[in-house]
Amino acid sequence: MNALAARLAMLIRDGFEAYHARFAAVTRRARERFQARDWAGARQDAVERIGLYDRCIAETVDALRRAAGDAVGTRALWRQVHPAYALLLDGLIDAELYKTFYNTLARRLFATQGVDAAIEFMAIDVEPSDAITHPVARRSYTLSPTRPADALMRVLGDYRFDVPYAHQLRCAAAIAVRLQDDLAHWGDYPARSIELLDTVFYRERRAYLVGRVFGEHRFSPCVIALVNDDKGLRADAVLTRRRDVAHLFGVSRSYFQADLATVGDAVVFLRSLLPAKPIDEIYTVLGRAKQGKTERYRTFFRHFHDHPDQQLVHADGTPGMVMAVFTLPSYPLVFKLIRDRFAWPKRMTRDQVEEKYALVFNLDRVGRLLDAQPYRHLRFPRARFSPMLREELLSQCSGGVREEGDELVIALCYVQRRFRPLNLYLREQAATARRGAALDYAQAITDMACNNIFPGDMLPKNFGVSRHGRAVFYDYDELCLVTDCNFRAWPAARDAQEALADEPWFEIGPRDVFPERFWMFMGLPAADLAAVREHFGHLFDPAWWQGLQARFAAGDFPDTPPYAASHRLA
Repeated sequence: MNALAARLAMLIRDGFEAYHARFAAVTRRARERFQARDWAGARQDAVERIGLYDRCIAETVDALRRAAGDAVGTRALWRQVHPAYALLLDGLIDAELYKTFYNTLARRLFATQGVDAAIEFMAIDVEPSDAITHPVARRSYTLSPTRPADALMRVLGDYRFDVPYAHQLRCAAAIAVRLQDDLAHWGDYPARSIELLDTVFYRERRAYLVGRVFGEHRFSPCVIALVNDDKGLRADAVLTRRRDVAHLFGVSRSYFQADLATVGDAVVFLRSLLPAKPIDEIYTVLGRAKQGKTERYRTFFRHFHDHPDQQLVHADGTPGMVMAVFTLPSYPLVFKLIRDRFAWPKRMTRDQVEEKYALVFNLDRVGRLLDAQPYRHLRFPRARFSPMLREELLSQCSGGVREEGDELVIALCYVQRRFRPLNLYLREQAATARRGAALDYAQAITDMACNNIFPGDMLPKNFGVSRHGRAVFYDYDELCLVTDCNFRAWPAARDAQEALADEPWFEIGPRDVFPERFWMFMGLPAADLAAVREHFGHLFDPAWWQGLQARFAAGDFPDTPPYAASHRLA
């Protein structure tokens, strides 16, 4: 069996490397899409790359079965495969990614529930990537105190595209002015050098040069955003504040296309820019969602075991009709389980809810849809649940929760970053912050709509507020595409009887939506609703929604920049 175990270990390694090569091939198309302004093709590539992992896992499982026959499901064999595979990974920078691929295979073959330490790599014991000392490939430039644009001309010259810059010198000068303005508090000669990753990052309609800018005694992130539009290729914005770069790499954004030869060293570099960002979120936003899940599992359960006296409890907010949601108060995650039965007026099935959450992975989330990672067969100590939560899960989520001895096993749950529910935030804040949140909530609906996403249920309880005051949508059971809706004007009543009727006097189709009535479902305080209607009147106009549908049908998606207008260059 030793020879067979070695053979299987090599097949698994080759399977991961084939996945890695195919991942890179799709990623490299991003440059071509950007140069050709092929935004529809870029969207297709993003969807293709997300599905690639499961396809490669299935192909590798088939290869293992062909090599081992019936013995492929023998635990004794896999106890030998495990150390043989570990030996193949010795010294590799991305060994963690190889191990995650192996674990996925083992769990598929054995339908593992929980963790089988005899044949799997234990996520709780995997060394974090910040142990990597190999430096990621980068370029450095010294900025002259009198002619900083000269160095920035070299920067743009080194990051060349097949389409020329519309005006390279003007772009370089605008970047230099922005760095001087943003970092003026560093002193008279603030920006002394710039260090940028060799790899260009692509997402949606932009390319990004990612790195850091150094002063005499400090450094800051530095991200230069490039656009290729009707005005040509040019620098569009510079981001130097951590909160803006953290938002760019946030959990409500789609994954970057970045052709990295190795991933772990890039993660280490990005953590130097964003030290407060969890490592799992960095892996995920680089498109390594499975590794992000592994890191999230590892860090959460380490924290969970380090706080043995803390119980899992209901998350703050209005209880959902479709999902039961719980959290560990000291850790910023929520766990969402599908209920057995949905309260009226919800009319969907469990499978349809799962399809909605799967759909979110394939959408441009434009900073407004919170990433939701599915986890299967999680085990928690029964005693760690509050009695009220445990009773609810066992009675109302019994299709996906069961007791096994001293443990509760959760068949499927979705894990998201915990945000403050918007309805609670609006009650807690003073008038100025409340109005700002209400307006950003309306902006969130607008941003989603411009990317063919209709939230369905607009109640504030389905939105959360980040620590920076940004509204995001996180409840997907009624989410759909704008193009799937029939936006209608509310018919005028023909007489007093119709005007006073409790129910509509006309036929309503299953996809009919009446924007003029949205205000009734927003649940905003009167003054904040008035502000929303003043500044976002288009949301209540059926013609605006119909106009979006016409644009989508023509392949024209509005641009939604991932930064404020104040960051854009002159």
